[in-house]
Amino acid sequence: MNIVGIETSCDETSVAVLSGAHILSSFTFSQADIHAVFGGVVPEVASRNHMQKIAPLFRKAMAHAGLDLQDIDLIAVTSAPGLIGALFVGVSFAKGLAFAMDKPIIPIHHLAGHILSAELSNPELKPPYTALVVSGGHTHIYDVTEENGQQPSFRLIGRTIDDAAGEAFDKVAKMLGGQYPGGPFIEKLAMDGDSQSIKFPIALRGEQNLSFSGLKTAVLTKIEQHTHEAKDIAASFQYTVAKTVQEKAFAAAKAAGRNKIVVTGGVSCNGALRRHFAQAVEAEGLQVYFPEIQLCNDNAAMIAYAAYRMTQNTDIAEYKDLSFAAGDTRHEIDVA
Repeated sequence: MNIVGIETSCDETSVAVLSGAHILSSFTFSQADIHAVFGGVVPEVASRNHMQKIAPLFRKAMAHAGLDLQDIDLIAVTSAPGLIGALFVGVSFAKGLAFAMDKPIIPIHHLAGHILSAELSNPELKPPYTALVVSGGHTHIYDVTEENGQQPSFRLIGRTIDDAAGEAFDKVAKMLGGQYPGGPFIEKLAMDGDSQSIKFPIALRGEQNLSFSGLKTAVLTKIEQHTHEAKDIAASFQYTVAKTVQEKAFAAAKAAGRNKIVVTGGVSCNGALRRHFAQAVEAEGLQVYFPEIQLCNDNAAMIAYAAYRMTQNTDIAEYKDLSFAAGDTRHEIDVA
């Protein structure tokens, strides 16, 4: 089955073509440099750039895949969550394709795409497992199982009650003089720092949810006190985020009786976080799975693969309903 995936939830415009679980082509235009001058994503600017880039990216992806329109069996598009204007561009483009080509279309929840991208990178990985999505907009923990034979099912276990981990990276980077996006800046600054020099707090210990607002405040206090170098503050902050999400994910896995943990989302690119999980896994006897780096940030390949997984053992002809809307969160995954 040949699937076109479309992703426009925030500031990456992405189109991919998959044949089953095999990526034929995948192209992404990142707006990070455009939004850096504003210190964060400007929704209207993001939407306008999606409008300019989506059609050329679609043509490029199809040409690279070596397929014609009649070769496509299914169209998959991110429907939620995300910036409503950005989502509207992708959903409208996908609906236009589906209508013109008379092809089935399936709305995909953005977090389902992130979670299942780990399977795309690790073909041996199958549910059940615990999934941690850690990104600029989300920090969620799910228990992932399978229903009806092969379709994945997602049960929310815990989530941040305030800032996402990636948002905390962005804001701390700004405090330390860095630009958006903050993750690469913090990671580079922390390379020469001492991650044990400052004992920052881990919030909500013993609970399933997470919180990063207090950590941001603690970082700001240290900066204003002028008692530590920026590199040590960055390293200690980065360590605390990694330790926080690792402890929460491990606790969720143990509570659910899982021995496999998926870590995905944009922050999962962070090398320190990956090393922290690898070291902790050895001590606990668990298995941890990350997507390939190119599949950690927002991308359309994960959306197409999610559609492949959602439609296994089903008749895709039933997905010709165009009634869903941008921002529709009712599909596939619990975000409450």
